[in-house]
Amino acid sequence: MSEKFHIGITRDFLTETGEPLCKDMGLDLLDEQPHVTYAYFSEKRNPVTPDQLRDCDGVISLGVRYTRESFEGVERLTAIARFGVGYEMIDLQAATDANVAVFITPDGVRRPVAEGVLTFMLALSKKLLIKDRLTRTGRWREHFRHEGTLLGGRTLGIIGLGNIGSELARLVAIFPMRVLAFDPYVKPEHAASLNVTLTDLDTLLRESDFVSVNCPLTPETRHLIGEREFALMKPTAYFINAARGPIVDQKALYNALTSGQIAGAGIDVFEVEPVPPDEPLLQLDNVILTPHAIDWTQETLRGCGVADCLGLLKVSRGEVPDHVVNKAVLDKPAFQAKLRRYRDKISHG
Repeated sequence: MSEKFHIGITRDFLTETGEPLCKDMGLDLLDEQPHVTYAYFSEKRNPVTPDQLRDCDGVISLGVRYTRESFEGVERLTAIARFGVGYEMIDLQAATDANVAVFITPDGVRRPVAEGVLTFMLALSKKLLIKDRLTRTGRWREHFRHEGTLLGGRTLGIIGLGNIGSELARLVAIFPMRVLAFDPYVKPEHAASLNVTLTDLDTLLRESDFVSVNCPLTPETRHLIGEREFALMKPTAYFINAARGPIVDQKALYNALTSGQIAGAGIDVFEVEPVPPDEPLLQLDNVILTPHAIDWTQETLRGCGVADCLGLLKVSRGEVPDHVVNKAVLDKPAFQAKLRRYRDKISHG
């Protein structure tokens, strides 16, 4: 192991010309630490390969994949700091077997994603894009056929009352809205503290004027929303997904939008990203589409980056970072031995 704690940063944080996508992601925190070095990977490989990880103690990772093969022969690596909250691109069991902790940055995305969902709700309910098109194409008087609605008095259904879903419930309280949530893992007292009513998924879909997907992508939630679920929704309802694309059957979403089963949608995430140019959703006027970037704000980038840097600095001191998602690794003797070596190095100055 080299003398300094080395952090690798995946190449997808840089543009094709080598410019940083994030002008401020907290790397100044690493500059202040004499025992830490960091560098961007020299190549973007997807999935990541063992030779990219072998000399790293930690990695700050954006969107590249990690398979079991990525960890083959990798002994030094101790933690992967995921920039965001999704971690479906990382084989968690393989990371655990390799004695590597994976942690996420929920504090960095909580408010930005929740505000993004609210942006979709306001734009859809006010027919914002339709009215923009009418103005630009000289069809001023047609606005009489496109009346919007207020959010106050409407019902919002949140699928997944975790970090982001809870923040969304707090935001819409100012309107005020009736809020339902489907989340089999949330405690009733948490929902009650937010003035949210827990219910089953079918009831939420039937009664909501806005449905927002805010759960993680897992084997359990893959294609959670499909034809049957859209058929339960009101024809006046709007559907919003700012979580992960594969949670929704995209073909079923298209059918619901074109058949009038639902009134419209705000979609930030897709089953295939980037979106293929022949994706049928791109041709519809009753859906607002964004490139997995509704939360891409200065605050998001700084917040996630700072959380990643602080988490890896904890590791460099032999401490466990916050928000580890593969918790089984924490009890493994080999992982604890890695932390102990960092602690010993700090104590010996």
